[in-house]
Amino acid sequence: MTRHAWLDVSAGVAGDMLLAACVDAGADLAAVEDVVRHLVGADVALRAERVTRGGQRATRVVVEVVDTAHHRTWRTIRADLEAADIPAPTRDAALAAFAVLARAEGHVHGVDPEEIHFHEAGALDSIADVVGTCEALRQLGVTSVTASPVALGDGRIRAAHGDIPVPVPAVAQLALGWQVAGVPGDGGVHSDAHAHDHDHDDSPHSHASAETHHHEGPAVVTTPGRVGELATPTGMALLRSLASVCEPLPPMTLDAVGIGAGGRDFPDHPNVVRLLVGARTGDPSPTPAPAPALAELRANVDDMDPRLWPGVLEALLAAGAADAWLTPILMKKGRPAHCLHALADPARARAVTEAMLRHTTTLGVRSTAVDRTVLDRSFATVEVDGHPVTVKLGHRDGTVVNAAVEFDSARDLAGRLGTSELEALTRATAAATTAGLVAGASLAVVEVRP
Repeated sequence: MTRHAWLDVSAGVAGDMLLAACVDAGADLAAVEDVVRHLVGADVALRAERVTRGGQRATRVVVEVVDTAHHRTWRTIRADLEAADIPAPTRDAALAAFAVLARAEGHVHGVDPEEIHFHEAGALDSIADVVGTCEALRQLGVTSVTASPVALGDGRIRAAHGDIPVPVPAVAQLALGWQVAGVPGDGGVHSDAHAHDHDHDDSPHSHASAETHHHEGPAVVTTPGRVGELATPTGMALLRSLASVCEPLPPMTLDAVGIGAGGRDFPDHPNVVRLLVGARTGDPSPTPAPAPALAELRANVDDMDPRLWPGVLEALLAAGAADAWLTPILMKKGRPAHCLHALADPARARAVTEAMLRHTTTLGVRSTAVDRTVLDRSFATVEVDGHPVTVKLGHRDGTVVNAAVEFDSARDLAGRLGTSELEALTRATAAATTAGLVAGASLAVVEVRP
């Protein structure tokens, strides 16, 4: 049986709010804490408390950690997750969230995502948010997620890199292609909106001691009368990795509702994330909205060192391209050359165009609107000698059309087993077939995640 979750993030989103909404909807916090501790040890404790936000009852989850104050790279976090003895769907969903965040942070800082040093998201409390939310959704039996437009906030806040505008750069990058607003409703946040009592640490990006403290608190608003940050990088990364599409509340038969509270209590709107869980009416395997028209971007290049092309393709994908590739061409005067192609949705087309201009010697980029028909996509996990391997599923109307082992996952498996990539891919494909992940299989009998 499939269960759908719709997230109401019209008042903003943060990792702890998502986790709290799941707990309020029925997830077992003690069991969630046990999974988190398999990853980070006994330095994390979770507790839930009843609070009121805008006159509404809500659940708040407090994450108490003993932080060693060292930063972690995406490579380190990925290795920790892959080695942790936690449920495979939880691990896969958490890996996806951190991958999304690493790409966004890498883009805004202009560095390799592998080397991103997480300040907020790499801290134990935010790892607890990500892993905890993914595990709580697994406990609730959620197999698909969609969400509302998201409020990002306004004004300026104090962060690790000084006084910065809202949305902060990583949140803005993560919001590309999603419907956003500044503040809920008509705005109108009063000048005391940021002055309500809270018991949080005011510095969300760093922890200066090894003492036990509460979860990261709201960033300090430096513009009086403005609401500040409503969407955090961790919350946005979870939203974009978990939710397949931005949509109004779909037709559902509800069986659970969860209300997760943020750290502040605003006078003009409840500071909560709502989680509505149930079966989509007449649609047990929801189909995302039709794919929008894309831009195909092209540039002819005949004067570049070919050794640079792999990095160019990576740069285009990091800028938000849905795909990027090269084709050999013959230009005027008989010159051998390449045509660089990229597909991008309209919201990302400008950023991908800028990447083409910045990373190649071309003097111009052509753009053509194209349509595409896509299968719905989900992921499943199989094991080879106790190691998890991700399988991508293309499906339609609840039936698998094709299934393929993710090559990066097979490559990681080869490293763990000390074997060739060919052997690892062969064994992983056999494991997927044995698990029933083949064309014609029903999604109802396989465990998948969006």
